[in-house]
Amino acid sequence: MFSIIQAAGWPIWFLLAASILAVALIIERAGALRRPKIVPPGLLQRVVSEYQQGGATDEMLKRLDAHSPLGRVFAAGLRNAKNSREVMKEAIEEAGSGVAHELEHFLTSLGTIASISPLMGLFGTVVGMIEIFGSSTAAGNNPQALAHGISVALYNTAFGLIIAIPSMIFYRHFRALVDSLVIDMEQQAVKLVELVHGERS
Repeated sequence: MFSIIQAAGWPIWFLLAASILAVALIIERAGALRRPKIVPPGLLQRVVSEYQQGGATDEMLKRLDAHSPLGRVFAAGLRNAKNSREVMKEAIEEAGSGVAHELEHFLTSLGTIASISPLMGLFGTVVGMIEIFGSSTAAGNNPQALAHGISVALYNTAFGLIIAIPSMIFYRHFRALVDSLVIDMEQQAVKLVELVHGERS
């Protein structure tokens, strides 16, 4: 592996840094965007049951805030449960926007890595071609210089694609997952509003 890195030349270090960052972001988002952690099953039923028994107490709201992103959305709504349906929905929408922004954390960085990795590989390719054509002995007197330039060009192109393809796959996957989680939270929040205001049994 180290021999490949040596053959690829100095441009490969930028790609290696990008690959390490991409792996770290993928692992972080894979752990942070677990559905049971964001939208715990059965939370809506427990919240409605507790609200019907004792109302929205301060202790209940604090517990919901610390429980999960969906809990924060529910807590924002229940703080305004005594107001009109519209006010409660607005509070939920504001909290939901903040939660959605948190769920998208680092996704822009991962998408950027997926986009620029092929360009970084192309930069390495250009550097390799410059080494080939810039060498005064590249015409045939020194085949080692020619081989080194070709190695720099091809290895950097390959590394750029190797980083970009999985990064783009995970970026698209996490984007779709965030959209799904946000829709799920919106649907549960609407149900909470309707249950609190007696519009659904």
